[in-house]
Amino acid sequence: MLDRIALFLLVVGGVNWGLVGLFEFDLVAFLFGGSTAVLSRIVYVLVAVSAIWCISLFFKDSELIESRQHDL
Repeated sequence: MLDRIALFLLVVGGVNWGLVGLFEFDLVAFLFGGSTAVLSRIVYVLVAVSAIWCISLFFKDSELIESRQHDL
């Protein structure tokens, strides 16, 4: 479950960075009151922590990952 939450947050961060790169529009800042707002900073930190967490996915046994997918 934690892997899925981390991946979801990475998708949010990736979409946000894509919007920044393409349109100079920061969706997180727009939704939460600016890039320095407390809620925006919390989202940015959660995305960063999720990225660090997802580094561990590179080292997980692929058979374990595949068996967990079949269980869902």
